[in-house]
Order: sequence, then C-alpha cells, then structure tokens
Amino acid sequence: MLSAEEEKFLVYWKENREKEKSAKSHLSLGFGIGLLIGIGILANYLSGWYTRATMVANGQSTPLVLIIAIILIAVFFSVFYKKHRWDLNEQRYQELTYKKEKSSFSMQHTDEINSQVSS
Repeated sequence: MLSAEEEKFLVYWKENREKEKSAKSHLSLGFGIGLLIGIGILANYLSGWYTRATMVANGQSTPLVLIIAIILIAVFFSVFYKKHRWDLNEQRYQELTYKKEKSSFSMQHTDEINSQVSS
C-alpha cells in the first residue's frame, strides 16, 4: 500500500514528467549555486592571496575570459542540477509504480488463495 503523499507524487509526476524534462526550465536553483561558486572563484582571484597565480593570470588571461568562465560554470550547474533532480524524481516514480504493482498483485494472489480455501 502507498501512502497519500506517495499517491500524490505518482499523479503529479505522471502528468509533469515530460514538462520537467524539457530544456526550457533549466534556469533554476542550480544557476544560483553555479553563480555562487563563480563569485567565490572571482573573489579568490581578486583577493590576490596567491601572488604567483595572480601574476600568471594577469599575464595570460583577460577579465572577459574569467566572466565567460563564471557564466559557463553557472549554466553547467543549472543544467546538471535540473537533470539530477529529474533523475531522482524519475527513480522515485519507477520505485513507487513497482511497489504499487507488487502490492496489487499480492492482494489479487491473496484473494485467489482465500477463494480457493473457502470453496
């Protein structure tokens, strides 16, 4: 038997799984996390705590490259996070449908046995 919460999840995911999988809604929490990581990298770069790395970076790259890298990190995290969440929900959906089928099969099997015993 499934709980009420699990039943609600099954109904929700059955209706929305294709919509959630689409690439349109990738700008989510993952984008914010990616930006935070990128801002941390930028703060580390600007702080200059490792002078040799700062000298090499100033000599070989431009700030535009750093900005593009931060944006790419944020987009990557956004897409990866959305895909990961979709995979987790899909796995939960598959497990719950299996559990539901298994419980309905065992109930049918029990009913058949009970009807044979009472006959």
